Amino acid sequence: MRPRIVIGSPLQLLLLTCTFALAAYAGLRLFDGDWFGIALWVAGAALLHDLVLLPLYAAADRALTGVAGRERVMYVRVPAALSLLLLLVWFPLIGGQVAARYTAATGLSADGYLARWLLVTAALFGGSALLFVLRRVRPPRRSRRARGLRRATKERPPVVH
Repeated sequence: MRPRIVIGSPLQLLLLTCTFALAAYAGLRLFDGDWFGIALWVAGAALLHDLVLLPLYAAADRALTGVAGRERVMYVRVPAALSLLLLLVWFPLIGGQVAARYTAATGLSADGYLARWLLVTAALFGGSALLFVLRRVRPPRRSRRARGLRRATKERPPVVH
């Protein structure tokens, strides 16, 4: 008896085929120009991340966790990760390295990306700090189920050995 292979519905197959076609089109368009430069950039970015950045932010996180504790570090970890992700995506415009090319391609000014990124970063850390203060002032309440389980445990007779 042969095992039955589950493929999925026709809609799933159509969506998967369209996704692969779109990815192939994007890849062809991406590598149409300077394919060697793009491949070199991807390989360099992977090496830079794995060999330099990962040990740096892992050590910083471990040091921060040792000083402040695991619960408090989450209020720094999340906004820092989001801010660094935005920096990674928009670095050429934030750094002003491709301002002329951006203006030529879109007709828009590349000014203000650094200020916007700093404002978004400040808002992320400010929101995280506000959430930290609010949770310190009023700790989250336990659910009814958790309170009921605790009450049931307290009311249970002791076990006789």
